Amino acid sequence: MSMLDGGSAAQPFFLGTFASNCSGGMTVTKVPERWVNSWDNNLRLARLLDDAGIDFMLPTARWIGYGGETNFHGNVLETITWATGLLALTRNITLFATTHTTANHPVVVAKQLATIDQIGAGRIGLNIVAGWNKPEYEALGLTLPDDHITRYGYAQEWFDVIQSLWSRTETFDWDGTYFKLKNVLGDPRPSSPLPILNAAGSEEGRRFAVRNANFLFTPAIDLVRSKDEIQALKDQALEAGRKVDVLTFSHVVCRPTEKEARDYLEHFGRTNADWAAVDNLVRLQFAHAQSFPHDLLALIRDRMAAGHGGFPLTGTPEQVADGIAALHEAGFRGTTLSFVDYAEEFPYFRDTVLPILEQRGIRMKPASARSAA
Repeated sequence: MSMLDGGSAAQPFFLGTFASNCSGGMTVTKVPERWVNSWDNNLRLARLLDDAGIDFMLPTARWIGYGGETNFHGNVLETITWATGLLALTRNITLFATTHTTANHPVVVAKQLATIDQIGAGRIGLNIVAGWNKPEYEALGLTLPDDHITRYGYAQEWFDVIQSLWSRTETFDWDGTYFKLKNVLGDPRPSSPLPILNAAGSEEGRRFAVRNANFLFTPAIDLVRSKDEIQALKDQALEAGRKVDVLTFSHVVCRPTEKEARDYLEHFGRTNADWAAVDNLVRLQFAHAQSFPHDLLALIRDRMAAGHGGFPLTGTPEQVADGIAALHEAGFRGTTLSFVDYAEEFPYFRDTVLPILEQRGIRMKPASARSAA
């Protein structure tokens, strides 16, 4: 079952992981234990998450790293094949395929996802990226439009084509602004609606997300500000006759004592940060994206190193649980988790933080654990 079905949707607060398909994950650090994004490590992590009842894994689609000593995100597993392999070898977790609209033809994507839907028994989701990283566009021989209106206009028609392929049962032609199609048919089609995710910061992006997505993905930098933004987004969606939930992303440093956690954060996220890669990342965000509020981006350079700008969950299991509870209270429907080494650190989070969240009613035990109790 996917995140749109009753099983997972019963969770009061979703938990997932982010960017485990990328070298370094979400941590722009030089420490030797930083995440190695091999297939073996991703499969090991997916099985740990699946057994623990974690809801989803979300990948990042990249073609060029951010330079620096580590070339952060220089090694990346392609997201559709990554998701397909993991779905074939897991039981319950939802996998998202992160897909750039201009780099992937909608007729091909529609069939890829319908195929993966069968492999994963309805556990595939789609994360739509309208584009922002100009060097990657140049690497692919593409031109990144300067304005968000054009980017999201293209993305809207791209997704309209996919939805038509998934809903129409007869061949059809398409005479649009960006696509001219003849005699196309989507067969097979997904067995049920896919959860659609979109990260949008611009006004045009948010309108796109409200029209099309089930989940909008956005940073949590100031929770007071986030609470107001979430309510405004939900109101905007209701006006359009839709329900949209908001997800965010977090970085976890969980240790038995607060001092251990903060010392390690200082070690990997400051002393041994790959600052050249961090500055390239921040520069590109300023130049071409609005995923982070520009008035706050320069203030969170440290957060960009420690967790790609994610909400910091640093401290004891109780303190980490408090942070997740604060996200829940702000109105977020869930968060992704990242670690310096996902597979090595997640078991401690599983054994110490998840029980606290279950006691507080923020999470429910996975069905397998409930039936065994």
